[in-house]
Amino acid sequence: MGLRSLAAELLPSPQRAALAHGSETESTAPTSFATLIERLSYLSKADQKRVLEAYKFADAAHLGQFRVSGEPYITHPIAVAGLCADWKLDVQAIMAALMHDAMEDCGITKPELIERFGAATADLVDGLTKLDKLHFNTREESQAESFRKMLLAMSRDVRVILVKLADRLHNMRTMQGMQPDKRQRIAGETLDIYAPIAHRLGLNQIYRELQDLSFRHLHPWRHDALAKALQRARGHRRDIVERVRKDVERALAASKVQAFVSGREKTVYSIYRKMREKHSGFTQVNDLFGFRLVVPTLQDCYLTLGVLHQLYKPVPGRFKDYIAIPKANGYQSLHTTLVNPLGTAVEFQIRTEAMNAVAEKGIAAHWMYKISPQGTAPHANKADANIDAQRVGALWLQSLLDIQHETHDSTEFLEHVKIDLYPDAVYVFTPRSKILALPRGATPVDFAYAIHSDVGDRCVAAKVNGEAVTLRTELRSGDVVEVMTAPSARPNPAWLHHVRTGRARSKIRHYLKNLEQEEARDLGEKMLAQALRAEGLTIPSLDPNDQDAAVLWQMLARWGGNRNRGELLVDIGMGRKIAVIVAKRLARLMAERGIRPDAVTLTLGRFSTDDATDPQGVVFIDGSQGATMQLAPCCRPIPGDTITGYLGRGEGLVVHTAECQVGRRLYQRDRERWIHVEWAEDIERSFETAISVAVQNNKGALAKVASAISGTEADIVHISMDDEERSAEVAELRLLVNVRDRVHLADVMRALRRAAPVVRVSRVKRT
Repeated sequence: MGLRSLAAELLPSPQRAALAHGSETESTAPTSFATLIERLSYLSKADQKRVLEAYKFADAAHLGQFRVSGEPYITHPIAVAGLCADWKLDVQAIMAALMHDAMEDCGITKPELIERFGAATADLVDGLTKLDKLHFNTREESQAESFRKMLLAMSRDVRVILVKLADRLHNMRTMQGMQPDKRQRIAGETLDIYAPIAHRLGLNQIYRELQDLSFRHLHPWRHDALAKALQRARGHRRDIVERVRKDVERALAASKVQAFVSGREKTVYSIYRKMREKHSGFTQVNDLFGFRLVVPTLQDCYLTLGVLHQLYKPVPGRFKDYIAIPKANGYQSLHTTLVNPLGTAVEFQIRTEAMNAVAEKGIAAHWMYKISPQGTAPHANKADANIDAQRVGALWLQSLLDIQHETHDSTEFLEHVKIDLYPDAVYVFTPRSKILALPRGATPVDFAYAIHSDVGDRCVAAKVNGEAVTLRTELRSGDVVEVMTAPSARPNPAWLHHVRTGRARSKIRHYLKNLEQEEARDLGEKMLAQALRAEGLTIPSLDPNDQDAAVLWQMLARWGGNRNRGELLVDIGMGRKIAVIVAKRLARLMAERGIRPDAVTLTLGRFSTDDATDPQGVVFIDGSQGATMQLAPCCRPIPGDTITGYLGRGEGLVVHTAECQVGRRLYQRDRERWIHVEWAEDIERSFETAISVAVQNNKGALAKVASAISGTEADIVHISMDDEERSAEVAELRLLVNVRDRVHLADVMRALRRAAPVVRVSRVKRT
């Protein structure tokens, strides 16, 4: 039975009649599907029947729906399935392509798909379904969560993103009828997300087309102007291109190298991007045209390179060996730029047939060469060509799972993924000569997290090419990087300013969030215990095996709108809930269960509390509170200052000096959020404070000021001066210095007053 007759047998009777008449118009779904079924010849007859059943299901689901262009909606799923068929995707992916909008637009449920077509196909369709039906506060939040869902589904099954890319490509090809603002939004989203994903997975054909289509919709005038300029240049250079091609073919034939030579032209978007990067005009872009040479074996690649370098002169610095060191997405090829006799620079790309398949189809090459159209085993070198594509795809997909594990906010997840979507890579080596690809601008911290998250968390120092460097040093291709670790080391928040990989950023943020939660929980527990002591009660047991206490905590958490005790204590520590109010509610719950105030505890609570200021007791500040405690930047308190604490909403504890004007205004507005804080007897670190130093603007004045400060064992953190004071007779220096306490600060200021150029010294309470 032929394919068309098979399709006719399974189609509904009206559609069967249309097919029998041989109508070939694109507007009729059966004819379009007949064209699709002919492209599915690589599938077995049984699988083709399953595809037809999926088509019938999708056609019925979309009955009465039309695209903006006026075509029946079913033409879109058929076109998407056709693109997937070009990659030789399996039957489940083709079925998912036909039904990819059924759940989102037609109210079809996942259980229904599982019952009709199996769990695997239903999972693919579900992964392609956006979350628009759920409630989100903003469009951006909805979009981010939908991307998160799709990318996680892709990390489990890469066919999800292949179908999604086919869906996006067809939508981009057919959005002329949409409103301009919607076209702009979709084109921007495609350029930011989908085109880089295609590039990351090595799908270069789709990558280039998505870029060009996005550019056309985002900047139609610029696109048309460049397209016309390129058309004119094509006509002017046709003779040059033909001459170069004949010269190359003649030279390769003389060296007995078999090669398929094809011309290659830069896309309009790549020309535009190059003009933007180099701030140049169209006429300054020389390499508009190039050649691709596909040869039988790896040895032929290097032999061809030698032939070309004998034929034309190479341009120094324009040779790249991506065979020895593949790109991050598995791309392999030799690139060289030569100058022909007419003085024109021409780029050549040399690769094997297997490398060419991976270069154009990327991870999709895995399906293209799994079986041949005739059902026979693929050629060995083609099968081997997929190893790199699968490996790099798997590595990136695994990184998505790592980022998901560390990141629970969808917008943050999308931010981390975007970072990894632009792998303009540098290639560095471990001390054992293993190659790692990192994004341009990556640092030793990125390198450490690429090795292992434990190595990144405990990183303290690094060497590049045997020399010690700072952890913010940018790595370059060819660097040999060695990382030193210490068991007690922990991630530094400052690393977030210079790491480049999404993996490193998500790991650091995850650690800091966990640390903040632990600190907030401890602070909240302490504050609640002190507030409860004022009620004559002790805090219930935190032992999970104490059932009575566990029930009490659960009731309190439910009253506060929290899921558990830990979340409630974190809210208290972060200032989102006031300990006094929570303590009064807890006292009432305890009274209902027969727990009465204890006279001794009540006396202790009153004795340790200054009732005129705050009933919560004293929180001692020793500098170890970390993320849950901030020293207010307006007054920069240091040990020895009289201080008070403000529980900001979600900020944790903010410590002000008692005379701080900002603090006083906050107190008038929000009195119940202020608590009594004091400095601990043992302070664990130094503290920043600001001082103003007026100096005579003479040669060496700054050096004398720095020398006076260093003589007191204080450190200068930052120094600044207004530009207009650089030529003044007396200049004001504003310094941030690290001191232990007020006594140490007094020593610093005394030493400065003794310095020859210093006119005046004062502490700055407001910056």
